[in-house]
Parts: sequence; structure tokens; C-alpha cells
Amino acid sequence: MSAPTRPASLAGRARRSDAELREVAARAATRFADAAADPVLAWAAAEFGPLLSVACSMADGVLPDVVAHHAPGVDVLFLDTGYHFTETLATRDRVAAGLDVHVIDVRPPSTVAEQDAVHGTAPYARDPDACCRRRKVEPLAAALAGYEAWVTGVRRDEGPTRSVTPVVAWDATFGLVKINPLATWSFDDVMGWARACEVPVNPLLGRGYPSIGCAPCTRSVPPGADPRSGRWAAAAKTECGLH
Repeated sequence: MSAPTRPASLAGRARRSDAELREVAARAATRFADAAADPVLAWAAAEFGPLLSVACSMADGVLPDVVAHHAPGVDVLFLDTGYHFTETLATRDRVAAGLDVHVIDVRPPSTVAEQDAVHGTAPYARDPDACCRRRKVEPLAAALAGYEAWVTGVRRDEGPTRSVTPVVAWDATFGLVKINPLATWSFDDVMGWARACEVPVNPLLGRGYPSIGCAPCTRSVPPGADPRSGRWAAAAKTECGLH
């Protein structure tokens, strides 16, 4: 199944130009340099309305829940790569059923079997960058078309590559405003919200998987290790290209 067509929530509202959105991002980057989640999300909901989206890996439902407090019914994009753990898919279902959000499954244009027939099996082992591009980056780019901003759950404590994550920035890769409202949060902050608000949590988090991606490319890590060291552990790769 291909990436979703333009959601109904985007109908009837024109997207501003890249130049206009860059200006919005630049002003907000200064205003919200180290802001807490609530003020930045209150601004985002008012600034972007239905042209605001959320990307969620379904390690937990905290980000969608936090955003939904300010933007009820917000579109939540889940990259259904075809390689996910069953626990991740179950968490997606719980988020869709239990939170005030609209979960959209974003899928590549070809199934895993169709891709294997063309490119060979286990592309994640032979060329993980190409695999991420085909099954994550390109489908997300198509799904984000028409939105003005996307919200992600990237946090500064997740590892060296994310230690200077801005709260708001212009995302040149996808051509829209990128908002990281949990940038200053810790893992304990996330779990504290999940407990207090009874938000779904992927059970793999309690089994040594502090960062959860596709099953073939994700390993458990020992306590105290870099949370992302279990991602692409057999390859010289630290990010999938989304961030």
C-alpha cells in the first residue's frame, strides 16, 4: 500500500510558502529555545491548526498524548515499514484506540515481498541506508506533503547525535517546520507522563530496548549504555535519515 493521500483534515486550507514557514521557524526557534512542551505546543496548535502533524515510532504514546492536549484529533503518522516488532504494532493499535488522535499508517509503495523480488532479500543487512530511504524517508516525505509542521519525539538525552536538538527549527529535508517539544525531557520524564496519564508503552522498553526501530536492525542494550547503541548495531549507522 502506498503512502496515504491528503488527509481530510488538510482540505480547505492552503499551505504557506517555504519562505513564509522559514520565517515562522526562525522566530519560534529563538522564542522557544529551551521551552517546556506546553507553551511550544500551545503555540504550534494555534499557528498551524490542521496542518500540524505528529510522527511517532510507537515506542510509547506519550508524544501523541502530549500534543493532543493542545491539538485534539491531531494526525499521527506511523511509518509501517513492514519490519516492525509485533509489540510495536500492538502499541500503535492501543494509541489509535485510546488517545484523541488520528493515526495514519504510512507505508512504502511496495510490500517487503515486492521489494525483495526487485532488490533481493534482507536489504537492511546489505544496504541499510537504502532500506531506510525506501521504507522510511521517501514514504514520510510523501505523507508530509501539504502539512506546515511536524512534531517529533527527539530528545537531547538520547545520545551524542541528538544532544543539541532544537525545540523548533526549519527542516530542509522535508520542507516544513520541525518541532521537538520533548527535547529537554529525560527518559524518566517520558515514563513519568506515561504512568501518570496511563498512556500506552511498548513493552520492549522494559526488556532492554530503550530505542525501538525495525526488528531486524534493533538489539537490546545493557543498562547504562547509549540508548541508541542497539540500532544498526552491526553497521556504521546511527540515524535512519529522518532526523
